[in-house]
Amino acid sequence: MSEPARSVVERPAARRRRFTVDALFQDTSPRAVGVSDLVTAKEIRLDRIEPDPHQPRRTFDQERLEELAASIAQEGVLQPIAVRYDEERDRYVILHGERRWRAAQMAGLTAIPAVVRDVPEERRLLQQLMENVVREDLNAVDRAAALRALKAQMGDASWERVAEAVGIKRSRLFQLLGTEKLPDAVQEDIRAGRLSEKQSRVLQGLAPAAQAALARLIVDEGLGQNEAQRLARAIRDDPEFAAMEPPALVERLRAMREVVERRPARDAGPSSVAAALARALGEAAPAPDDSDYIQSAVARAGAPAPDKDLLDAQTRALALSLAQLAQAPLPARERRALAPRLRALRELIGAALDPKKG
Repeated sequence: MSEPARSVVERPAARRRRFTVDALFQDTSPRAVGVSDLVTAKEIRLDRIEPDPHQPRRTFDQERLEELAASIAQEGVLQPIAVRYDEERDRYVILHGERRWRAAQMAGLTAIPAVVRDVPEERRLLQQLMENVVREDLNAVDRAAALRALKAQMGDASWERVAEAVGIKRSRLFQLLGTEKLPDAVQEDIRAGRLSEKQSRVLQGLAPAAQAALARLIVDEGLGQNEAQRLARAIRDDPEFAAMEPPALVERLRAMREVVERRPARDAGPSSVAAALARALGEAAPAPDDSDYIQSAVARAGAPAPDKDLLDAQTRALALSLAQLAQAPLPARERRALAPRLRALRELIGAALDPKKG
């Protein structure tokens, strides 16, 4: 019995894909899935790009710029900047990435990758402000200015709304705003990185002259946070500080720091206690066997009269040292060693108060 004939279904011949120039440049590999080209991505000559005059950021750390320039010279610009096209001026204005643009120039590049965006002016400023506020590498003074501008751009919104918009706590917001109340010289120290925003917090609430004096001491002598806070408290506790000019204030603070930060411990020997008093008097530290170092000051009585402000600062520093000794009594042996010096000092004080008796 013969097998039934099989029906043969003819399939239409496969259509050959038409060749196009676009297909030649199309990426059909798996890596292209979910990826599309940006028609706004460009490489633009640096001389056709300029900063936005309304950019909230005003200060650029030179050292960090040099580091970024060195990196760009080696690796190129890894992240494109964002720009907008100004048709009237035929220039591209930076929206984001001015640091990269500046560093690219320093690195000797002639062009930089950029994404061109068409952003309405109001929205553009809002984006710039929000970006600058949340950037931790931006100094506190410029961040405070950006916060205030953002508040105005949001229709004079409440500070609570501004804090919520940029994602920072209200307390942190007011810490940043506090830098605007500091003297110009102190703000410049913050911008230049010589004074951190955290260090500047101890200055808030002081008189402007005291702020300038304590800031100078922090910058010049590298005061730690705790040390600066102690001096700030001492300034607040003494109303006479408000009437002093910064140079005299700095000298007084230095004298106070000498006593407060280097005062002897409870178990210090008599020579250490005497050295602390000598520093308060402006004398050289006495030798262990020199029991009449105060008399050496009397021998120099023919010297010119001391500077009034310096004398005042030294007197206050000595008073602070003695007050601390009164609150933390020394062991009997140390008191006995200190007593002759204090008695001699008392006689000198009496003579200074009543020259006729001297």
